[in-house]
Amino acid sequence: MIDWLRREPREAPEIALGQRRLPVIVVRHPRARRMTLRLAPAGDAVRVTLPRWGRTAEALAFARSRAEWLAAQLAKVPAPDPPRPGGRLPYRGRALAIAWSAEGPRGPHLVDETIAVGGPQRHLAARLARWLEGEGLRLMAADLADFAAAAGLPRPALRLSRARRRWGSCASDGTVRINWRLVMAPDAVRRSVVAHEVAHLLHFDHGPAFKAALERIYDGDLAAADRWLKDRGRTLYAPFG
Repeated sequence: MIDWLRREPREAPEIALGQRRLPVIVVRHPRARRMTLRLAPAGDAVRVTLPRWGRTAEALAFARSRAEWLAAQLAKVPAPDPPRPGGRLPYRGRALAIAWSAEGPRGPHLVDETIAVGGPQRHLAARLARWLEGEGLRLMAADLADFAAAAGLPRPALRLSRARRRWGSCASDGTVRINWRLVMAPDAVRRSVVAHEVAHLLHFDHGPAFKAALERIYDGDLAAADRWLKDRGRTLYAPFG
């Protein structure tokens, strides 16, 4: 039988990792030349990218052949830790104490190292997430203005991203998107991602000119910021997934 007429297997696209079964998301990319494998930051899925002509059966076999590696990566994913009364909320590299009261004002407000919030407890996580997004937009807009000025560029449009794999991106129209979860990271880490995307407004690749531009406009330790994201970036998904 001609190869391209073969039917895909009907088995569910998932993989067993210890006591857990994760979906395998198969993505065909027109520029892919080989298969690549990633665990989603929240540890809730496995993603296999393959060339357009690749077969789902091959992607599943590839994922299962790397099950030991995937299990090791999954073990590094922090357990979900949703906000709760008396708990802690990550914010700019700090852990704010959550002071909840049903009778208190529903809008969260920051007092020293405490975030106070009221209203029904079932809406606590949603209220805190909205507050963090608002803070993220405020801080990232200021970051963007700083780095655009350092690069000699007009300030581009900013959008918050809810991407599961990318911390930032730069569109062809100049719009910069930054993952809102970075508001929970230390300031230097968040700012490094914003600076990275501004440098892409000058150079869309990652060549020497891009690296030189990034080093010129960023006012911190790039290597340290990169290490934080590599080692602890997944912790930013624990509170809200």
